[in-house]
Amino acid sequence: MITTPDPRDGRPPGRKLQVETHGLDVIADADRKGTPRTLFWPWFGANVSILGLSYGAFALGFGISFWQALVAGVVGIVFSFLLCGFVAVAGKRGSAPTMVLGRAAYGVRGNRLPSVISWMLTVGWETVLCALATLATATVFGRLGWGGGTETKVVALVLVAALTVVVGVMGFDLIMRLQTVITVVTGVLTVVYVVLVADHVHWSAVSAVPAGSAQEFIGALVFMMTGFGLGWVNAAADYSRYLPRSASSRGVIGWTAFGASLAPLLLLVFGLLLAGSSSELNAAVAADPIGALTTILPTWFLVPFAVVAVLGLVGGAVLDIYSSGLALLSAGLRVPRPVAALVDGVLMIVGAVYIVFVADDFLGPFMGFLTTLGVPIAAWCGIMLADLALRRRPYDEPDLYRPTGRYGDIPLSPLLLTLTATVVGWGLVTNSAASWLDWQGYLLGPLGLGGRSGAWAYANLGVLAALALGFLGTPALRRGRVRAQEAQAPSPTADAGATA
Repeated sequence: MITTPDPRDGRPPGRKLQVETHGLDVIADADRKGTPRTLFWPWFGANVSILGLSYGAFALGFGISFWQALVAGVVGIVFSFLLCGFVAVAGKRGSAPTMVLGRAAYGVRGNRLPSVISWMLTVGWETVLCALATLATATVFGRLGWGGGTETKVVALVLVAALTVVVGVMGFDLIMRLQTVITVVTGVLTVVYVVLVADHVHWSAVSAVPAGSAQEFIGALVFMMTGFGLGWVNAAADYSRYLPRSASSRGVIGWTAFGASLAPLLLLVFGLLLAGSSSELNAAVAADPIGALTTILPTWFLVPFAVVAVLGLVGGAVLDIYSSGLALLSAGLRVPRPVAALVDGVLMIVGAVYIVFVADDFLGPFMGFLTTLGVPIAAWCGIMLADLALRRRPYDEPDLYRPTGRYGDIPLSPLLLTLTATVVGWGLVTNSAASWLDWQGYLLGPLGLGGRSGAWAYANLGVLAALALGFLGTPALRRGRVRAQEAQAPSPTADAGATA
């Protein structure tokens, strides 16, 4: 009997779910499926979180006006997710995980450095999302009079973590199915939320928010970049690798950027209106980004709100735990992919326990985390995109796993460029809200930017500098090397089962 593939992921209907066995290996032609538009589902589902509303308060926290925050948000979100779209093209070309494809630029073992950074970022994000889902559930239960204390938090954490870990361990097929459900459910309930709280928007208050400086505007823009697309670039090819090689590159870029940007843009606008209308709500979001949004809801919608909040956050955490497992394998851990995802799940639970039960501040450490890891990830992204742009031929897949192949083992130039861009970047950012990061910003004084307390202190220029140095430095250092690599004859056979 001939079956028609599901248009969402190219999967024949009725196919039983199984634990995905693919790890770092290249996806065989027979297993590649779907069209670029199928990328809409995982990217939209991962970014439709109610947390997007809280970014309105985060942006205004830089001391800028509604219109400045809106422009900063739109530019930061769209530009950063376009970077994801371009990285996703590498997945279609090479059909391997993002951090394996990075070996073309960094060498087989040299790529372990960015893999470790990528792993830290994705584990950090999945931990934050799991903790926020737990806190949101406890807040809702507290308002309903059903508890909300330690017992509620423990149960919520166990359920959220279990769902995230199970889906991450199962792999691609279950992720695609879950993200489709999350897209529909959270999309509908989010619209209902917006309608219910629309009367809390007061344009007179919003329009009265004073404008900030150019430096504050740039700081908000870069924060949006690190909070959205730059948090995903290191995983952007993990899903496009399942597409056929003949898939449109423009389609891959467009559907990735569109699917990922759509919900955050809409949520940001309304989040700005809510935060600008109430200074109390604006301040509350810093302590509990999701739970604070329940304070303006009617009681009858609290349970649906908990559903939309938890599902939206889980949608992002699932993609993170899947990609963090792949990054851990790329960093050198030799275990099956499901085991790597399980290891990351344990670390996620430990981190979430700390955030939920120990930490007394969320926004400061969160911003410090995003900015600090955003610098080396921006450097990696610049190098990865420049390397991709230099290449005119498909990746030689067997050589992605051979230290003696054309891509080399530990080439020094990309590693030194990454370290240089990171050192420069950390010298141009500050994180006063996180005391353990007060060593940053060491270049602001010597470069005449006012030091750690000057006007440029919170502009987060280091992220932009790292991205630019990586992107511009790679052609200068690697153009000849890439041409020499592509002049070599293709490897005689493709080893699609390689996992090194």
